[in-house]
Amino acid sequence: MPDYQASALLMSIFFNKMNKRETADLTMAMVNSGDKIDLSSINGVKVDKHSTGGVGDKTSICLTPLVASLGVPVAKMSGRGLGHTGGTIDKLEAFDGFSVELSEETFINNSNTIGIALTGQTGNIAPADKKIYALRDVTATVDNMSLIASSIMSKKIASGADAIVLDVKVGDGAFMKTPEDAKALAREMVDIGTSVGRKTIGVISDMDQPLGYSIGNSLEVIEAIELLKGNGPKDLVELTLALGSYMLVCGNKASNFEEGKALLLENINNGKGLEKLKEFVKAQGGDASFVDDTSKFPKAKYIVPVKANESGIISKINAEAFGLIAMELGAGRETKESTIDLSVGIVLNKKRSEEVNEGDILAYIHSNDEYKAEKAKKDILNNIIISKSLDKDIPLIYDVVQ
Repeated sequence: MPDYQASALLMSIFFNKMNKRETADLTMAMVNSGDKIDLSSINGVKVDKHSTGGVGDKTSICLTPLVASLGVPVAKMSGRGLGHTGGTIDKLEAFDGFSVELSEETFINNSNTIGIALTGQTGNIAPADKKIYALRDVTATVDNMSLIASSIMSKKIASGADAIVLDVKVGDGAFMKTPEDAKALAREMVDIGTSVGRKTIGVISDMDQPLGYSIGNSLEVIEAIELLKGNGPKDLVELTLALGSYMLVCGNKASNFEEGKALLLENINNGKGLEKLKEFVKAQGGDASFVDDTSKFPKAKYIVPVKANESGIISKINAEAFGLIAMELGAGRETKESTIDLSVGIVLNKKRSEEVNEGDILAYIHSNDEYKAEKAKKDILNNIIISKSLDKDIPLIYDVVQ
């Protein structure tokens, strides 16, 4: 099918929209255009989790071992980060020796023996989606709910999971800027999953400020480890428990959300989640001693405090801008060829709705370049908005679509 005909199809979809049946059919056509991962030899209900991407989103690193520690197998394909959102694979490579280059046999074996395995995306998963995506970019047809939803779901369905829990981000640092749009996207994806026989749940969560306190690869892994040690930041803990509870419900390990949450908390408190992370890292060639001694992770040469130049209440932290600042420090990729610096990033000291006085430390910059650190300092001050009062309180979880 030549590009001009495919472009005409995309334009007609863009203007006339698609119904549920058409969206599901397009999704399955993309699924069937390439390899499909067969996970049938893995015992139990395979549950995958997908995030639409955000800043400081290290949820997968603490969530997957926690869920696996409760007997729900997590056989996951993950991507690398591009632009201001970090990829799970990049973050995990902060563990010395960690590899995602697993043979199919090792991937299946690890999933069965320790309940968790993570591999990079194969080149031939939903290739039609890659071609359509490239055409959408140049034909201004990106912003269409059915095309966005089918693109995400085609890769998830081809990856072989029995059930999918979606973390649909909303806000300044997310693709969807309003709760209404995020809910519409979640509804579209849940409908696709359901219509092709996959149990699918969409959780709509806030990305109007970074998640947790850390932005940057090693820094985010350390924060995820702290959560499994029982010291996680409040928002990261709440989101991990929410997504994990729905994963346990989908995996038939909990009969309802509250039961799932109690089981997850128990495995944080008794250390089983942390032990599972060590097993997982070791099984994929990584140095698991980093979990007990986080000082072994790559460290930046300079740690620069950023001080408030006025007093008041933090009313906004521009999430997308913080992602871009971290990227300029070297924590993300501007192009696919860019090399990531695993040690750099930003650690927030204050979050939205907190009071600050002039001179209080708002954040710490971790950098290997003094000039970049100075520029980051100015950019951070421009993107933490301090006001006299707080307009409205924003929930962490807006809604759940089933």
